Amino acid sequence: MKKTTEKVKVLALVITLGLALAGCGGGSKSYEMAADTAAMGKSAAYDAGGTYLSNDIYSYETEAAAEMPEEAVAEESGSTSQTPEVQDVKRKLIRNVNLEVETETFDELLTVVEEKTERLSGYIEESYTYNGSNYYGRGTRNANLTIRIPAANLNAFLSSIAEVSNVISRNDSVTDVTLQYVDMESHKEALVTEQTRLLELLEQAETVEDIITIEGRLSEVRYQIESMESQLRTMDNQVSYSTIYLYINEVEKLTPVEEQGTWEKISTGFVDSLCEVGSGLADFFIGFIINLPHIILWGVILTAVILVIRAFWRGRDARRQKRLEKQKVKAEKKLEKQKKKEALRKDNNDDERTV
Repeated sequence: MKKTTEKVKVLALVITLGLALAGCGGGSKSYEMAADTAAMGKSAAYDAGGTYLSNDIYSYETEAAAEMPEEAVAEESGSTSQTPEVQDVKRKLIRNVNLEVETETFDELLTVVEEKTERLSGYIEESYTYNGSNYYGRGTRNANLTIRIPAANLNAFLSSIAEVSNVISRNDSVTDVTLQYVDMESHKEALVTEQTRLLELLEQAETVEDIITIEGRLSEVRYQIESMESQLRTMDNQVSYSTIYLYINEVEKLTPVEEQGTWEKISTGFVDSLCEVGSGLADFFIGFIINLPHIILWGVILTAVILVIRAFWRGRDARRQKRLEKQKVKAEKKLEKQKKKEALRKDNNDDERTV
């Protein structure tokens, strides 16, 4: 039992010192791991009677280890090197390209892009195509593609696309993740080392409390290792395969890339204006033919409305005319009665004069 206790104490001391050195290259998280492991090592150390060692004994061994020469600490921990220098590691570069092109042959360009992607061992991660919606039959189409191409074949792919389309804009971005990658690998190695030490401590643990404590920390370490491996795999994929965000726009006429002179601009603009006028007339004619049923229907409705309104106004005018005629007849009758009264009055006056 005494030999076992001595081995456990030495192993706990090695874990504490080894993780402290690894923490220098692995960041602040490694210091936390070293502290946790030291605490577990303390709980796993036993004396000859099978009881926990006192705090004084543990502190004494820790202080004694701190007074050891640096060479002895490195030899004891089995680690003579810290985080590898970035210069000694192949650089990890993530390259993304935003590419906007235009074409007069939309379907053919899409086919070429798919063939080139497959030929260069890439794949299309996401694709969106808009087929256009226009009554005049000239709706332009466009497509958005997210393409993953091996980094070694990126330039070949971009050159092949530039040969079969008109490149409007291109934006390249490169992200250097070498430092982050090296730091994560160093942290992972420290976690793997801690996992190995914890497994050794677990084999030598003799109480249920120590077993539970070590297994709890072991689960945390394994989870962190799996998380690190997942992040490293994702980063490796981003480095190995470059991402191209390709936007394809269908046009009737390609945009000139080279700078034009004054007369070339004038002639080109004049021809473009004529083409626009012709296209406008053609669109109007096509739209008129397409919408002819609607035009006829609305024409019939408007004609019916106009006829109803005209009938209403005609009836109103007729009724007004009748009223005017009646008023005229009444006025004439009234005037005739007044004339008769005047004549009768005149006759009476004449008779009175005669008498």
